[in-house]
Formats: sequence, C-alpha cells, structure tokens
Amino acid sequence: MFDIVTFGGAVIDETIKADVSEKNGNILIPYGAKILIEKVHFDVGGGGTNTAVAFSRLGFKTGFIGKVGSDKNGIEILNLLKKERVVFLGSKTKDENSGFSIILLNKNKNRSILTYKGINDEILLKDIKNFQTKWIYFASSGGQTFKSQVELAKRLKQKGVKIAFNPSEYLLKELNVRPLLKYCDVIVLNKTEAGLLVGKKTEVEMLKQIQKIGPETVAITNEGQRIYCLYKNKIYSAMPTKTNIIDKTGAGDAFASGFVAGLIRNKDISFCIGLGIKEAVAVMSHYGSRKNLIKMVLK
Repeated sequence: MFDIVTFGGAVIDETIKADVSEKNGNILIPYGAKILIEKVHFDVGGGGTNTAVAFSRLGFKTGFIGKVGSDKNGIEILNLLKKERVVFLGSKTKDENSGFSIILLNKNKNRSILTYKGINDEILLKDIKNFQTKWIYFASSGGQTFKSQVELAKRLKQKGVKIAFNPSEYLLKELNVRPLLKYCDVIVLNKTEAGLLVGKKTEVEMLKQIQKIGPETVAITNEGQRIYCLYKNKIYSAMPTKTNIIDKTGAGDAFASGFVAGLIRNKDISFCIGLGIKEAVAVMSHYGSRKNLIKMVLK
C-alpha cells in the first residue's frame, strides 16, 4: 500500500541561462542571432517526477505513473526514481523518445519553456501496473493521459482514495478539466490558472467557484503575492517567504507537494501552506526543479 502515487510527466530538463532581453512579458531572441550561453544545467523534471521525489523525501511510500522511452533520457529518469526510492508503476516503450524540455532563463530570472511531451501524453490504463494507495496526485497531462487520469480517478474514488490535482495553464487552455475535478478532494493552482477555470475574479470568489465544481480544498498561489486557501469552508491566507530566486522552474510542483503532504499527515492548514512555501523556496534557490527539495520524515 502506497501513501501516495503521482501520475504525470517525466522529462529531462535542459536549463540554459543566457543574456536575452525581455519586453512586455516576452523573452526576445532576434531572428538569425547567435547568443552566448552563460550556464547549462541538465536534470530530471516533469510534474509527475518532481512531486514523486518531494513526497518520497518527506518519508512517504511513493509510486509514480508515467511513461519513458528506451533512450538515454528514459534510463536517466528511471535511475533517478530508483535513487529517490520511488516505485515506477508506468511503462517503458521502445523506439520512442522520452519527454524533454528546454528552459531559457534570462538575467532577470524569468524563463520560457519549450517542452516535448511526446509519450507523456500517451499513457493508457493498460500501461499502469496494479497498485493500492491512500492518495493519488494528478500532475498536468494532456491527450490520452488525461482521459486515463479521469477514468482512474473514477475507479479510485469508489475505493475511498483521496485525489489531488495540479493543472497547468496550457492544460486549462486546451481541455475541459471539469470531468476530473468532480472526483478531486484537493486542487492547487495559481491565480492565472484559476482565472482560466472560473473566470477572472477575486481570489476568494475563485476559491468558492472552484469548490462548487468538486474539490473541498482549494489553494491558489500568485507568484510572490498572498496565497489563499479554502479548507473546510473557511478562508486562509499567507504571504510567501522572500528568497533570492535562482530559478523558478518547479516552484509550483514544490508548493503543491508540500501542501498535499501536510494534508496527508492531517496537519492544520497553516502548517500545510507553510510547508508548501518552504518547498517552493528551497527549489527556487537552486537550479533545477527538484534538486533542493526538503529531506525529512514528516510525521
């Protein structure tokens, strides 16, 4: 029996730091330009693996559902999971490439991400090994994988499994996620994502509107601004800790995993928010989306 199983993307992240300019919220690369790279960092990333590692490092018996290729990147992902004591419950395919992302980071610590989802969005229910768990965490996934997540959520809900979900902006723009939300106990998302789901409103209004769709517990983050949470029909809020940001990649996964970890251990909601903040700060203060995740046994 697992404490929690995560289901989502597994990729290799290549973080590139370069002196590229920005304007009106856009990172600018002139056509035909040759830009010198200041720093390159390779690491395993993806919402499914990032959160699986986070839960495992907090002492939870953790499984991961994903899909990798037989290529070098797939081997690296599987080795990382083994090292972090995460049980792989997905599948390995031949003749297909594992997921890959290029993260372009500029001197202002802002970044844009090019990502190849590939087989991450092609997971069928038959690709998943049999398992039992108390909780499942759905990271953002599209295509066939999202359909599999919905069907799995339906089955697990009938067994009393608790369900958490962390959708992304691109997923909310592409798909109607409400078929999955109606089975969820917890959803964690940022203010932009919440606006895509229920329309632009105040955080308190969005919390209440999202709760009506299904999840009893809703948490909304906002890039360094106040965090809001609706839990047992009460509103909670907290300011995130200021930190020297090196790389924001993975901060959302880190907050969500810390927040859900607190819920699993039946901690009070202020502790859950605080642990989410600590995880996000730890990740943002280093390169990579999961390297500096907290190691401790959460009881």
